[in-house]
Amino acid sequence: MAAVKEFGHGYAGGSGFADAYDVLVVGAGAVGLAAAAELGSRRVRCLVVDHDDRTGDHSPRAKIVNVRTREHFRRWGLADELKYTSPLGSDLPSTAVFVTRMNGHLLARFDNAMNGSQVPNNLYAEEAQWVPQYALEDVLRRYVTSRPGVDLRVGHEFLDARQDDSGVTARIRAVGTGETHEVRCRFLIGADGPRSRVRDLIGARMTGTSSLSRNCTIVFRAPDLAHRHPFGRAIMYWLVNDDVPGLLGPMDDKGLWFFTATRMTDNDLDGLDLVGLIRRTTGLHDLDVEIIGADPWVAHSLLADCYSRGRMFLAGDACHLNPPHGGFGMNMGIGDAVDLGWKTAAVLQGWGGEGLLRGYESERRPIHTRLVDEAVSYHNTFNHQLVRPGMEETGLVGEATRQEVGGLIELTKIYDFKSLGLVLGSDYRQSPLVVSDGSAPPPVSSLVYTPSAHPGCLAPHLWLRDGSSLYDHFGPGLSLLVTSGDPVDAEPLLAAARTRGVPMSLVAPRDVRLPARYEARYTLVRPDQHVAWRGETLPEDAYALLDHVCGNVRRRQ
Repeated sequence: MAAVKEFGHGYAGGSGFADAYDVLVVGAGAVGLAAAAELGSRRVRCLVVDHDDRTGDHSPRAKIVNVRTREHFRRWGLADELKYTSPLGSDLPSTAVFVTRMNGHLLARFDNAMNGSQVPNNLYAEEAQWVPQYALEDVLRRYVTSRPGVDLRVGHEFLDARQDDSGVTARIRAVGTGETHEVRCRFLIGADGPRSRVRDLIGARMTGTSSLSRNCTIVFRAPDLAHRHPFGRAIMYWLVNDDVPGLLGPMDDKGLWFFTATRMTDNDLDGLDLVGLIRRTTGLHDLDVEIIGADPWVAHSLLADCYSRGRMFLAGDACHLNPPHGGFGMNMGIGDAVDLGWKTAAVLQGWGGEGLLRGYESERRPIHTRLVDEAVSYHNTFNHQLVRPGMEETGLVGEATRQEVGGLIELTKIYDFKSLGLVLGSDYRQSPLVVSDGSAPPPVSSLVYTPSAHPGCLAPHLWLRDGSSLYDHFGPGLSLLVTSGDPVDAEPLLAAARTRGVPMSLVAPRDVRLPARYEARYTLVRPDQHVAWRGETLPEDAYALLDHVCGNVRRRQ
């Protein structure tokens, strides 16, 4: 058995692995890479392993990057790179179109779907983007491999791990050679997907409803398709018909498409005419189609019954699975990665206490529960539930039926595309790491996002007159926003932070809109841009406030 590499610096022997790492991330998909990006941006040494290299993978995974995820990419300095390296280009209209077939009838359309319009909006710093997951992973992969503390090892399989009071010892096997290595780390993040080995290792199990529906996503090349329909460019085309209902959308600007058939009786593709399926659903029976691949999948509504044990944590699909409607899955997982990333870094750097990582599940689980439930409700009004007899007919019957269906779509599917209340309004108001100010929280809504600096909420955004985002002024640690008066008055809290070794930036943009936006003179903002505390005056005990929001439980006792 290979010798255990204890904590230290440098690289060991012929294996090329470092003596030890601060964090081991299992899984190099979007969530694992996002965890490495957050950790790497904070100069945390981490090892990322995955049995698959995932490069050149054009499988039809998540395609919507919502505004909150794009704001994280902005913090990492990657938002523009993601926008301009997308295989779909940077000018694709963020429009969702409902039609009977691609040569059929228009039923409804949603412009600015997912808030993807590039017109600046004070509610957020980045618009949403329709981009294949493999392209997003490419951007993250380039970033994490550029960070001096991040070691990315694809073609290396996580086998198992054991933990003690000071860290975790993991066994990793090189897929090509079978050579096994033991590495030492202080924490382990399991971002290893639905069949998570880390989840099994910590004894967690998935609970909820499995097999909500059977579906199949086909990736195909059809260079002429974009020019064979009258509905204009869009991020997705919902095909509502009684024959082959489903969802169609572009994956690049050169003729690569995906189609998700939503009414499959089983996942067996043997004998299924995939080309014929595409031609039938589009109505273009002479369309030139090249099948690239097909991926049968099952929709689930599942949450892990626990997210951690000791020094090992779950993130992404390893702890939550939901139908893809609303685009919550990958974005929710990247939110997990950010939450774990900054908290783990704070603990490793000495300013975060033991309560900080204990707050991971208490903060994230309510959001997971809410978003998974929303995705299930969207799933229950998928295409085949919208079909009505006669909707493809010509004449009065067809026209009247399409008007009925179009109205139904506008009423029921708006939640799929206008869910800013969920994307930005999901908060940590019940978190043990925020300090209540006794005020009423903003109303809960799926559609409407109400900016609020209520503790636990996402700090309200504004575009400033110099062209910058307010978020650009927040620091990598805590940020103390002063909305009015002389910023010098904030010195007692800043001095307490220096004494405690807590990184804290002073932010005082002198914008007349800020007092009304934040409803307090002082607001303490966490590294994830959520509000930890606010007040008209500084707290009487600045050290108690810092201990509370930094999870220093022992100091508070």
